[in-house]
Amino acid sequence: EGFSSVKCFLSLYRFQACVYFASVFQAMSCGIHYLASVFMAVTPNFVCGFPANVSSILFHNSSATSIEDIWTLWTSTENYIVVQLENGEIWELDQCSRSKREVSLDLAYEYKGNKSAFPCSDGFLYDDTKWKSTVVTQWDLVCDREWLAKLIQPTFMLGVLIGAVIFGDIADRLGRQRVIWFTSAGQFVFGIAVAFTFDYYSFVIVRFLLAMVSSGYLVVAFVYVTEFVGIKARTWASMHVHAFFAMGIMVVALVGFLVRTWWVYQIFLSIATLPFVLCCWMLPETPFWLLSEERYEDAQKVIDTMARWNKVSTPCKVSELCSVQQDDLASGRMGDDNTFSTKKHNILDLFCNWQIARRTITVWLIWFTGSLGYYVFSLSSVSLGGNEYLNLFLIGAVELPCYIIACVAMDKLGRRNTLIPFLILSALICVLIMFIPQDFNILIILANMAGKFSIGVAFGLIYLYTAELYPTIVRSLAVGSGSMMCRVGSVVAPFCVYLRSIWIFMPLV
Repeated sequence: EGFSSVKCFLSLYRFQACVYFASVFQAMSCGIHYLASVFMAVTPNFVCGFPANVSSILFHNSSATSIEDIWTLWTSTENYIVVQLENGEIWELDQCSRSKREVSLDLAYEYKGNKSAFPCSDGFLYDDTKWKSTVVTQWDLVCDREWLAKLIQPTFMLGVLIGAVIFGDIADRLGRQRVIWFTSAGQFVFGIAVAFTFDYYSFVIVRFLLAMVSSGYLVVAFVYVTEFVGIKARTWASMHVHAFFAMGIMVVALVGFLVRTWWVYQIFLSIATLPFVLCCWMLPETPFWLLSEERYEDAQKVIDTMARWNKVSTPCKVSELCSVQQDDLASGRMGDDNTFSTKKHNILDLFCNWQIARRTITVWLIWFTGSLGYYVFSLSSVSLGGNEYLNLFLIGAVELPCYIIACVAMDKLGRRNTLIPFLILSALICVLIMFIPQDFNILIILANMAGKFSIGVAFGLIYLYTAELYPTIVRSLAVGSGSMMCRVGSVVAPFCVYLRSIWIFMPLV
């Protein structure tokens, strides 16, 4: 039944289909930028640099002629390397310190004599077997600067949070179309600019701006396509905005596997935005927003254009279709008991009475929970063991069938009866993973995919659910504020992943 609805949508509503696919294509870029730091900010194995040319290198019982040969034997951050310089000095190189042996007679790994400790003033040596360059190796974000590397993803998500609120409100005031134009162009410009930043701080600032426009686009595009498609196809169309986001995650895994220099990697990822930027100016404003602003003539022009594209001989008249809505807008009514201005609305409108306030708080809590689980599963996928690129690709790919199942369940069971079981299931899977032995890599990966599947259903559903719970004049604001709470969860998520260093199961808790 769901697939027949989509088929009907594609065949009978050509205009809406074109607008839909043009809009959701750009959602793929949002998925790309949200998860790009998984590989771009990776920290490879490293040790302190040495002050002169090396004649011999020793690691445990293995000797080598170059430092590159040692990385294949590296197993733990507690390891160290012994090097003998051409002047005869013997140094022990740790990750964040180095020491010179006072007695330099024989080159041996174990040494009980006196040593002089020195800081890593000659920089660091990095394992470049997987990545030729990352932002960590570019600006030495290790040891006492490690916290700067760990702030890269949270600061990006902070930009996502702010962008969701700002652009959601602007879209309600100035229109969906203008915000889509600006944010899509911004994704391309800032995405390319990130690759040419000259230091860590400019990198974080440009990424922050990129996060704002990416978040703004995702929030507004969701409302945009929801207002263009009919009720029959709305569930499938709105849910599969997230499918394109998941495809963006898969693109990150693919590009990360092929390109191992961070700034080239960033450029390749940003190029995906270009096709939409070249054609987004053709997208029309939504009739719903035009009606809410009492621009009836403009709304009629859009409806006439839709009729021509869809080969409808007698286009509908705004006065016939929306007479009730126009009366409501004229009187400023949002519901039976709630009165609002048609021109001025802000986040306080989501708390106008106890019923609406309770609904808003509940929706916000689900946004936060869904985002926290979604990004913890995604960001931690690269540390599950095995091939990190394949892990991330699978974590993205598992979302595609999850949205199909979610759509079928929502059509058969309703929004709430689909949301509750999958939220509970995702929590149970988190508990289950804690009881799987750590050497069962395949089983752990499958369990994480199941957890991502479950939370993906709930997280994808809440966008549509929120949009349907609020009227047109505050719909973008409602989705944007929900997305703000969602980003609070996504800001917390990277720190949850970092808690693995304290206890491996802490993120699951």
